Amino acid sequence: MADTSARTLRLLTLLQSHRFWAGGELSARLGVSARTLRRDVDRLRELGYPVEARRGVDGGYQLAAGAALPPLVIDDEEAVALAVGLQAAADNAVEGIAEASVRVLAKVVQVMPARLRRRVEALRTVTVPANWRTDTASPIDPDALTAVALACRDTERLRFRYEAADGAATERHAEPHGLVRLGHRWYLVAYDLTRQDWRTFRLDRLAAPEPTGARFLPRTLPAADAAEFVRAGLQGQPRPHRVEALVEAPARQVRERIGRWAEVEEADAGRSRVLMNADSLEWPAMALGSLDADFRVVSPPELAALLTSWGERFLRSTGPGPSPSSAPDTPPPPASGPGPRRAAANHQAESER
Repeated sequence: MADTSARTLRLLTLLQSHRFWAGGELSARLGVSARTLRRDVDRLRELGYPVEARRGVDGGYQLAAGAALPPLVIDDEEAVALAVGLQAAADNAVEGIAEASVRVLAKVVQVMPARLRRRVEALRTVTVPANWRTDTASPIDPDALTAVALACRDTERLRFRYEAADGAATERHAEPHGLVRLGHRWYLVAYDLTRQDWRTFRLDRLAAPEPTGARFLPRTLPAADAAEFVRAGLQGQPRPHRVEALVEAPARQVRERIGRWAEVEEADAGRSRVLMNADSLEWPAMALGSLDADFRVVSPPELAALLTSWGERFLRSTGPGPSPSSAPDTPPPPASGPGPRRAAANHQAESER
């Protein structure tokens, strides 16, 4: 029976690695007769794998698309590539992708042999992420992210260290509810057992998460979902910049593009008002510029100045330049404007301030 199971898994691996296999070649690879091969194919079909057969001299087998995604069998190289790719997806604020990537990453890492984990860690160490993260976003420890994701999935109580913005460190004991990605930051929504209340924790301030082995019954979150809970907690907190802009596009259209990071409301016919809280002005500038619609900055004036500086620089980049054989008499004027601004604010330990 063990030989049959191992052979069935080997057959599945072969079918997933090649689009079509001739029957004779597949039998030879497995070292079985054509009759045994047909029985093994029938076992895969019983397990839900849609294996198609082609009869005739050029007959063979191939794995087809089914109604649901069946379990996949991957080799060592594919497992390492999958883990690294999922981590890269989790590091980027792609709408609807980052959180799902973390869930899959947790499943992969949980069953990955130690030798493959070492290879994944080595690739992480030498790989420089190429994303849009600004210097206001602190890096997240991939192992911590995975550990927290597993604790959320398994409803297992978690202990971890948490550091406030002023550097004060505390030990936390919590029931993790879910992970949320907003903008360039990850947040953990959890019930704090010490403070007996719901809290939002920034993952870049969370360290050494340790599952306790104690399971819990999930509590009712005081919000529609974890993302809404995080947004509600962030809206009333002071940030260096409060941005307001009028956009020449309907609110529905604007929400589809930046509704995850901004408040969008109808202003009048065909126009909308965008409100954003931001640590720096670069992100609102990029968000507004991505709308493919005209807009006017209402406040703050620093954002208008930054956009003017960017606009002048962009115009210079498209203007006529010197020929390759000649040099300009005078250097181009330097970019003006305030540039990136940083501002520090008092933060509470449980959430971004």
